[in-house]
Amino acid sequence: MAAQAAPPPPPEQKMMVAIDESECSHYALEWALRNLAPRRLILFTVQPFSPLSYLPAGSPLGPSVASPELIRSVTEHQRQLAQALVDKAKAICAEHGVDAETAIEVGDPKETICEAAEKLNVDLLILGSHSRGPIQRFFLGSVSNYCSHHAKCPVLVVKKKE
Repeated sequence: MAAQAAPPPPPEQKMMVAIDESECSHYALEWALRNLAPRRLILFTVQPFSPLSYLPAGSPLGPSVASPELIRSVTEHQRQLAQALVDKAKAICAEHGVDAETAIEVGDPKETICEAAEKLNVDLLILGSHSRGPIQRFFLGSVSNYCSHHAKCPVLVVKKKE
């Protein structure tokens, strides 16, 4: 009898952890690294739109407030903060032996995270939970709630034990 070939290994799951500057985001990343041992990991963050870019040229605040130079400066500062955030997260991954990819997009976090997960063909989206109360969720919205309903892939929401 001829020996049967071993079945092919399962394909590597591509996971994406959406990160921000919060402690719950950091906890979700650490939890995923400890418990899921991802081989393919994308660290994703959203750089918000510059609030100054919404000011019209004839704003009562004056044209100097919304000057193109100021908008460029604020946008560049936000880009640097986003890059520092993913660099720090990538270093944490390296400590766990994971060589993570990074991605930064500009936009509304809820929508941008879902769009990126689809565009990057992610198998699992991982988010931290801010554990906001119902009133805060009503006014601020919940990124994890939005993503769990709108992402086209499975979503894991990691909540820190209290």
